[in-house]
Amino acid sequence: MTDEFEGLQARIATHVARQTGLPVQVGRIKALIGGACQDNLRIELTVGGEPRRVVLRQDAVSSIKGSISRATEFPVIGAAVSAGVATPAASWLWDSEHGNGYFMDFAPGVAIGRHIVRNPELTQTRDRLPDQLAEQLARIHTVTPQTHPDLPIGALCTHFDGDPVASALRGIRVMFEEMVEPHPALELAYSWLRDNPPQVDETVLVHGDFRTGNFLVDADGLNAVLDWEFAHWGAPEEDIAWLCVRDWRFGQLNKPVGGFAQRKDFYEAYEQHSGRTVRPADVLYWEVFGNVRWAAGCVYQGERYLSGAQKDIELIAIARRSAEMEYEALRLIEKGV
Repeated sequence: MTDEFEGLQARIATHVARQTGLPVQVGRIKALIGGACQDNLRIELTVGGEPRRVVLRQDAVSSIKGSISRATEFPVIGAAVSAGVATPAASWLWDSEHGNGYFMDFAPGVAIGRHIVRNPELTQTRDRLPDQLAEQLARIHTVTPQTHPDLPIGALCTHFDGDPVASALRGIRVMFEEMVEPHPALELAYSWLRDNPPQVDETVLVHGDFRTGNFLVDADGLNAVLDWEFAHWGAPEEDIAWLCVRDWRFGQLNKPVGGFAQRKDFYEAYEQHSGRTVRPADVLYWEVFGNVRWAAGCVYQGERYLSGAQKDIELIAIARRSAEMEYEALRLIEKGV
């Protein structure tokens, strides 16, 4: 254990003991890899003599537009858990070096996208995922501004004004205006989004990053939905479309839903679990939006590196992919899915 983690070990023991009123011992601490936005540490500890394995999720040094703080993410997870979503429960709010954090229950499983969509031992898992994920998404979408009026979230990147489409476009506009360099392809796609707004029947809690790589699976199927840092109020189709964005297929382009399923199967499963009708044209709109949003997000990841805020080489690798999403957005506009 490094000196840094040794000091953290004592801080965690004191903090959790204060929160629980029980004696706490902290064992091994290990940094978890795979997250490009937040800092996550797996921690082994005993609370009142009972062994527990938790993850400390903390604000990173910098973030990209639309990412909520851990203090805001905390009640979002509480709302999701109360709705029956299979997501690790969060507890024990924490003041981190760069902001806030919390502890959440550790969940086992595989999250790496390329493994989920390709590994032969997960073949049966991939068969189960469309129905299991549709059920979880339907549960997420039972959380609304009416059921949870005090949930401290807005729209993606900006304040929610009651119109999911207008709020989403305003957030994208904010991202564009803060980019260092112009991106004409994104401006062209934005114009199409502005001129072709879909009908939105209901505003719901949108996970905001519901995709392959942000859920845990094993041989039996889905274990947990993770990473709520982009949660916001919006249209349910936004989450459906985000799972279909080309970049989240990890090379399995003939399986447009997450790299593991066909659209028809997933849409029908979501309709069955949610009672909503999925309109493919609306999903197409939000898929164009998703590619525009992720293209801008990739640019921001590179700017996090170039600004010196975080010297993580993965951020540069992500940034170079922005052109792929620009192309895909324009391809979808011209040819559809």
